Amino acid sequence: MNFLWPHMLALLLLLPLLVLFYLWLLRRRRKLVVRYASLGLVRQAMGSQSHWRRHLPPALFLLAISALLLAAARPLAVVMLPTQQETIMLAMDVSGSMRAADVLPNRLEASQNAAKAFLAELPRHVKVGIVAFAGSAQVAQIPTHNREDLLSAIERFQLQRGTAIGNGIVLSLATLFPDAGIDIGNMTYGRASGVSLDQSTGIKEFQPVAPGSYGSAAIILLTDGQRTTGIDSMEAAKLAADRGVRIYTVGVGTVNGETIGFEGWSMHVRLDEETLKAIALRTQGEYFHAATAEDLKKVYETLSSRLSVEKKETEVSALLALLAAVFMLAGAGLSMFWYHRVA
Repeated sequence: MNFLWPHMLALLLLLPLLVLFYLWLLRRRRKLVVRYASLGLVRQAMGSQSHWRRHLPPALFLLAISALLLAAARPLAVVMLPTQQETIMLAMDVSGSMRAADVLPNRLEASQNAAKAFLAELPRHVKVGIVAFAGSAQVAQIPTHNREDLLSAIERFQLQRGTAIGNGIVLSLATLFPDAGIDIGNMTYGRASGVSLDQSTGIKEFQPVAPGSYGSAAIILLTDGQRTTGIDSMEAAKLAADRGVRIYTVGVGTVNGETIGFEGWSMHVRLDEETLKAIALRTQGEYFHAATAEDLKKVYETLSSRLSVEKKETEVSALLALLAAVFMLAGAGLSMFWYHRVA
């Protein structure tokens, strides 16, 4: 446990002095007792209370003082708290390979159903935006609290050719940071050879932060295949990492892949787990594999719980003060009940 004001811990040295003062009072009381002419009268006056009862209320008061002194040092502890994240971006693959039926009824419908269940579990104060990507990326729904609009956007998905995973990430970032000058068109077509994404024309200068340190937003990337076009996936992941945005990647389908037909042509689609794991690692997110519809549902349930609460180091002085109040009230209550006095 850490303390904001550790020097205040020196006040704990008062506790042994209080114990010594209490022992002195007990000894003084015994000296007064022997002055009585009859010890029988003393025993009768003291009653038949158990020995430990006399010491319990003072012990509770001592614990209360200890808790207050610890609270004065402003202790910090890692606890689970409701998340402060305000926006979640769902970047969802709508490429032709999502019609594969290895995830029943097919990959697209399974992902749509899981996303709907995820929205139902997510706290209402969290905004959600949706980016759909195939050969290009489009904002299907700007971030909103309105779950009905989000469900409608998910229902409107249309399958297209190509898989531009990097475009989906970059457009999600552009939606999260509308004033950052992130122009996916310049990055895709207007970037000179050898120029990195964060040096692209139009992007405003910024100071990179630690990966995963931006707590107000996160991206959930769902895809079933390999990048076939568009911005490099790892360059896009670096752009997110430099802004502290975590990307949770979800791989849908079998690792070995499947051959599917679409609009008169066929292709073999394979899940690129290595890249998805690398994206999650680069941004301090996490990778999940969903080989079945049930797996996908469980993934979204896990994400919902993790995005609803977070581990955070926070000051717990108030909890110690509350504990002190409980000890003090308990001590006072026992004194009143047993001896008809507060102390």
